[in-house]
Amino acid sequence: MAQLRFLTHMSQILMGLLVLISLSSVFYAAEAGAHGERNQEPFLRMRTLHWYDVVFTHGDGRVFKDGDEIKVNEELVMTGKVRFFGRWPRQLPPPELVFLGAASPGPVFVKKETWLNGKSAIQSSPAVLGRDYHFKVILIARVPGKHHIHPMFNVKDASGLVGPGMWTDVTGEFSDFKYSVKTLTGETVEDLDTYGLDSIRQWTFTWVGVALFWLLWWLRRPLLLPRALMVKAGRDSDLITSTDKKVGLVLMVGIVLLVIYGYKTTVEKYPRTIPLQAGVAEINPLPLAQESVMSAVKHATYYLPGRTVKVDMEITNNTSKAIRLGEFSSANLRFINKVIPEAVASVTANYPQEYLPLTGLVVSDSSPIAPGESRTIHIDATDGAWEVERLSSLMNDPDSSFGALLFFYNDDGERFVSELYGAIVPTFQD
Repeated sequence: MAQLRFLTHMSQILMGLLVLISLSSVFYAAEAGAHGERNQEPFLRMRTLHWYDVVFTHGDGRVFKDGDEIKVNEELVMTGKVRFFGRWPRQLPPPELVFLGAASPGPVFVKKETWLNGKSAIQSSPAVLGRDYHFKVILIARVPGKHHIHPMFNVKDASGLVGPGMWTDVTGEFSDFKYSVKTLTGETVEDLDTYGLDSIRQWTFTWVGVALFWLLWWLRRPLLLPRALMVKAGRDSDLITSTDKKVGLVLMVGIVLLVIYGYKTTVEKYPRTIPLQAGVAEINPLPLAQESVMSAVKHATYYLPGRTVKVDMEITNNTSKAIRLGEFSSANLRFINKVIPEAVASVTANYPQEYLPLTGLVVSDSSPIAPGESRTIHIDATDGAWEVERLSSLMNDPDSSFGALLFFYNDDGERFVSELYGAIVPTFQD
């Protein structure tokens, strides 16, 4: 009996410690930083979504620069285009359902509106591989502090895929945040952030109280080891008493009555409700360009000592005018051919510098490619960003391949977008 009492006492102490540790985790949250997308595998960022023409503005239309201040309750608008890469990784499910949103370190902004190709994107929708979509995301600043914000698509079974981000400096007081909305019945909710919070607290504490009562009811009794010894000794019938059964029955009836009461009071308080919508929106991609440029990889290497992606490719100009290669874009990094004025002009003054390698793109032959002509050219995309963004780890993938978008320009300033895909081999020799 002494051994049994000792085991019972130790089990209760252990269980109490586990409960305290679990509860303590509720009151602690580490501060979130930025650039979590760097932890994603390179194939996720190079062969899924390619973002371009991304622009950040204030709600009033002013250009938003990296690190700009924005006050609590003010709007931040992100617009641009995204290409669902035609050579989508085979190890990922296709984008049958996608949802447009924003990536941030917690709920520091509120998503007010999202648009895809001019249509409201409040619901998920399927996406077509190899096609482009114009997006718009409107956010409202909520929590003061410095936050890194990205546009993002959540793809079913494939995680969140983020675009280029900017630093924001939200100023003001959190207590000043108000998110008022007008319901379909004409009522105005002054602050959606705190709407119904009293009811939530009431029901949360009620159910936590029920759970704690049930937990403590059994914690006062012999726990795992003593009960195991009693079962082994053939005394399992003594583990559950008639009082335990009566308490369980009373608790079950009480919970059923509590659910009925909760349903009745909720219906009386909110007579008109709309269930969460589970439908799928059908949003067509942007129209295909009438003319196109074809690109095919002949040989690609990643020169590790020089942090350089080297690609030999064949370009076929199927347009009616001569073109030149102006940009190589992959995983949000933009390598600009600085001898092409149209490519240089495409970089807005407020575009985040961390995505613009200083050396740009080196092209072996930047002379115009005539209509109908096929030409093999060599490019070098050199920058430490390949390492900073942890993209060089693609060499460790079982499918060592890369994806990118090429941007070509003619003398009239027209732009043509072409996908580039192929295997890539690491090398230590230049």
